[in-house]
Amino acid sequence: MDLNALRFANFKLLDDAVEDWALIVRNLEQLAKDAETGLHRAANKADWSGENSQVTKEFVGKAAGEFKDAHTQAETIHNILSDTAGELKDYQRQLTGAIERGRLKNLTVMDTGKGTFTVTMNVHPDRAASGYTPPEHDENDVNALRDEVQEILRNATESDTSAKTVLTALVDQTDYGFSDASYKDRDSAAAAIKEADELAKLAGKKPEDLTIEEFDRLAAGLKKYHDDPLFFERFARDLGPDKTLSFWASVSDPQVTPELTRERREQLGELQKHLGLTLAAASKSDTIEMADWKRHMIEIGDQPVGGKRGGILGFQVMSNLMRAGDYDDKFLAEYGKSLMRTERKLTDDGEHVAWQRLGFSPYLNHMSGDSGWDPMSGYLKGLSNSPAAATEFFNDDFISKDGDHKHAVSNFKYLFEDRNWPHESRSDFKPGESVDGRNNLAMALEAATTGHPAGEQHTPDTSAHNEQQAKLMASVVESISEKPERLTGRSYMSDSIGQMASEYLPDIYRATANVVPDQNSENWQSIEKLFPVAGASAEMNHTDVVRFLITAGQDPAGYSALEVAQKDYMANLFDHHLNPGLPESQRYNHSVEDTIKEISRRSGEVEGCLSIGRQEAILGPAKLKDKAYDDAVSQWQGVANGFVSGGIGVGTSFIASPVAGAAAYGAATTVSGAVLGKLFDGVSSHHLEVAAPNADKLWGESQMRNVALAQKGVGDAAKVHHSAYAHQVGDWAKTGIEDGFGLAATNGLHMARELQTQIP
Repeated sequence: MDLNALRFANFKLLDDAVEDWALIVRNLEQLAKDAETGLHRAANKADWSGENSQVTKEFVGKAAGEFKDAHTQAETIHNILSDTAGELKDYQRQLTGAIERGRLKNLTVMDTGKGTFTVTMNVHPDRAASGYTPPEHDENDVNALRDEVQEILRNATESDTSAKTVLTALVDQTDYGFSDASYKDRDSAAAAIKEADELAKLAGKKPEDLTIEEFDRLAAGLKKYHDDPLFFERFARDLGPDKTLSFWASVSDPQVTPELTRERREQLGELQKHLGLTLAAASKSDTIEMADWKRHMIEIGDQPVGGKRGGILGFQVMSNLMRAGDYDDKFLAEYGKSLMRTERKLTDDGEHVAWQRLGFSPYLNHMSGDSGWDPMSGYLKGLSNSPAAATEFFNDDFISKDGDHKHAVSNFKYLFEDRNWPHESRSDFKPGESVDGRNNLAMALEAATTGHPAGEQHTPDTSAHNEQQAKLMASVVESISEKPERLTGRSYMSDSIGQMASEYLPDIYRATANVVPDQNSENWQSIEKLFPVAGASAEMNHTDVVRFLITAGQDPAGYSALEVAQKDYMANLFDHHLNPGLPESQRYNHSVEDTIKEISRRSGEVEGCLSIGRQEAILGPAKLKDKAYDDAVSQWQGVANGFVSGGIGVGTSFIASPVAGAAAYGAATTVSGAVLGKLFDGVSSHHLEVAAPNADKLWGESQMRNVALAQKGVGDAAKVHHSAYAHQVGDWAKTGIEDGFGLAATNGLHMARELQTQIP
């Protein structure tokens, strides 16, 4: 910065800009609040149906989020401008003071242009003509003033330059919309950019030259800054795709970095996690530079990664960095398409095993799970955090319907039914084969069918199921029904499969009603009203649903997810249909008695199928303990306490009308909470202690418990809504539950006979 530029600077325009941004911040704060309360929350409470349930609600949520981001970005810009203006004014005061002190010592500071200046002694002409030489202490004064002014100008330049760098980086965060980057001052923002540059240089070094101290600094920096908006994109862009892959492949290889492997092997997992989180956050930037980064990363996926060992492809390295974080949906989708093309090529259209780790090949995954040699495992874990990308991926074709192929093979069918999975060792070096790949597959399917990340519950922002999600769920049910060992032989999948099914209970109830979906059919229109679904419905076969439920019930994790959700859904249905405020257009066109019996019948059949599965597990060859089921159900109590009013598991599949919802919100919480409370209170006391439990006793006890829970739910709903049938609904519920258990027993017997005929 030139001396005169700072010395004579007029900060009025900058002060005006700071004040203008302060006004913008205040206005946007109010707009953001209005958007959240007037748009977002209202949209979540509305009764969306059809396309609105899948598109408009999500759009409104994103629009409200843009107002929030606009306020955040404006506040950050204001903070940086205000911070910079204050600093520059202070440096101006320091400069003015230094020049004045010099003048008192007969010293002059002059701007010579192009960022240079001079400090001279004011010598009288007569003394100058006589060859006057300034004393040594005068020269010291000149040098001291020169150094002081130089330091002030250096600091002012740094302040001005860093402000420009930070503001430019903020604006470049998004090509469209607003950034959610939030900083209280310029220094913290500038520090993030500086750290990104320095850490990228460390990661870009030759791995064999990376010292223990540099490794530690890199690990600590990524842990601290992985979610910093100005850091993650700058770091990713500085390092670039090629060096990113080379870095992780090499730092994971003991042959390349023997000292790091020996001294920091236990810390590699944390480094992998935070590197993945950093890249995931960066991938969501829509700048041109990050678009090029993502395109190039996909391009080099099937190319060898540099290092001492050959045979490692880019997909194998990058997929392991996808195990942590929520990557950009479009990037994941395009990455998946390219990965599957490589899979087809290496497996000869799925005929052979690929990605098999051999001998002393390095471990590419240092987080818990498998060795990381199979890129499908890490990629599927990434999909489990990105529902939209997961839905698109599983519905894509692995093999298209062309040439010799009469039928298309979807990615779901290939991975769930056909793929020859490589044998994987465990990344923790313990004995036994890792099941991480297929478990990640189940979690990715959970995200793909539910619309939320695996392991999480739905929220008011979760959109209703769309056609692709519903179609995929129907395929999962059909596949497990066709070959139950696809689930029973892989019990680690049961928690995800159970959660998926729990969020499709309205669709399952519809299937058990045995009415063919037909919009022109009066019976189907009636079933649609009895079991309302927001969004697309998964069209499932009754027989497939029965076989699926019996199979899912054979593992405590799958059973418990469905058991708790089923009770909650049943209670919500009672509350919904007994509410006198329900519009006539949404009423089941049958009597109250038929309504209660039909809800109870469908509930009874679902519960009966789950009970058969539980009974099969307890009495079968594996002989699981009955208490294991009780414990699994009990674990859901904490989840239930937070989600009762929204419907455990059922999520946005079941949404009552605005009238009913508004009138019965408190009632729904009361009825559902009472039923689940009774369920949780009973689970610890009913399990059988006998060594060889009797099947009839298990069945009878299960039926009695479900009758009691149904009577509790319908009775409470009738009381809350002052129903004239309050003294009769309990008997109707009992009849329906018993009928449903009878249907389940009959269908279960048919399933057993079918399976027996399949045994060679």
